[in-house]
Amino acid sequence: QVQLVESGGGLVQPGGSLRLSCAASGGTFSIYRMGWFRQAPGKEREFVAHISRYGDTAYYADSVKGRFTISRENAKNTTYLQMSSLRPEDTAVYYCAAVTWRVSSTVAMDYDYWGQGTQVTVSA
Repeated sequence: QVQLVESGGGLVQPGGSLRLSCAASGGTFSIYRMGWFRQAPGKEREFVAHISRYGDTAYYADSVKGRFTISRENAKNTTYLQMSSLRPEDTAVYYCAAVTWRVSSTVAMDYDYWGQGTQVTVSA
């Protein structure tokens, strides 16, 4: 059983940056592919990015490609989401999630473990 805790959310102006962190405990971190999803009010949870177990490959939603970077430090059991050039439409609750490394998916239902989420608000 893996527990995930996100941090780093907050209020930022358009064009600004934030770095989200996701700390994992209770399992062997390196056996999991890690993902980030987000959910805006009244909308479905949507895929943002995922990263392979050793961090050598990553995949991004088109809406964040070139602006967001996912990374991980297995020695610290932590995944990050560096967000730059933020837009008001990036406003959402951001969740990290974990799935066994063999699964490469952008579908939320495929992920086994979830954090509680952290709010990101982009507004002037």
